[in-house]
Amino acid sequence: MPALAPSEAPPSNIALGLLPQLLGYRLRLAQRAVFADFRRGVGDGEVGPGLFGILEIVAANPGLKQTALAAALGVDRSTLVPALNRLEQRKMLKREPSPDDRRSNGLYLSTNGQRHLRVLRRRVARHERHLAERLTTAEHQALMTLLDKLTGISI
Repeated sequence: MPALAPSEAPPSNIALGLLPQLLGYRLRLAQRAVFADFRRGVGDGEVGPGLFGILEIVAANPGLKQTALAAALGVDRSTLVPALNRLEQRKMLKREPSPDDRRSNGLYLSTNGQRHLRVLRRRVARHERHLAERLTTAEHQALMTLLDKLTGISI
């Protein structure tokens, strides 16, 4: 099976020094390849992996506060706000005053966001199958376990 093609592979005539021996470098190449495949496979110029993650978490937690979403995503609030603004401008997300604390907003998917997420989930499932076809079931499970071990997070 062909490997996933990174969106910007390093030129073959440039020596990479120590980089190919570094786990972080290999993980970054893998991330770039997976994100490029996501863009091709999901085919939605409006929503990339990051925005999909936001939609998915908000759908699973209606009324979630922005600070809790930022913590779940592992990003700071200043990174999150522009992404939320984009989703709100595209009529996929709504911010409504929280019933228990009027000073903060709860996040909700709009009807359009719910519809869009249903389509995205089907495309993401196809993308995941495309990634997984390169691995045996045992390799897939081992990779997931190793990634959990590296991050210190068991999901």
